[in-house]
Amino acid sequence: MRRTNDLAVLIERWFTDRLMKHQGVSSNTIASYRDTFRLLFAFAQTRLGRSPSQLTLRDLDAPFIGAFLDDLETKRSASARTRNLRLTAIRSFFRYAAFKEPAHSAHIQRVLASPASDVTSGSFSF
Repeated sequence: MRRTNDLAVLIERWFTDRLMKHQGVSSNTIASYRDTFRLLFAFAQTRLGRSPSQLTLRDLDAPFIGAFLDDLETKRSASARTRNLRLTAIRSFFRYAAFKEPAHSAHIQRVLASPASDVTSGSFSF
């Protein structure tokens, strides 16, 4: 039986094992990625009515991620660059998850296909 906190375990391992140990990313990158997931979890709390500990990988599907990124631009007035930075963090996590959770490959691939914003015009590039 799968635990309900698989997402929490995956995120913790991504931060500690992948980003810190194996990739040795900077403390600024860690902080930026941490902030991305804080914002994402706050959005999930509002949108889905679930706390971060109740979320699953399936909850973070492509339409949900798209809605989160749109919310950043519209309600938080984030620039296209900031939106793309948040998307970079999410994609990094999902690339890691692809190796750890192959049963979710199709779901993960749909999230990884999320378009970036065109930073020159503010529109999405497909």
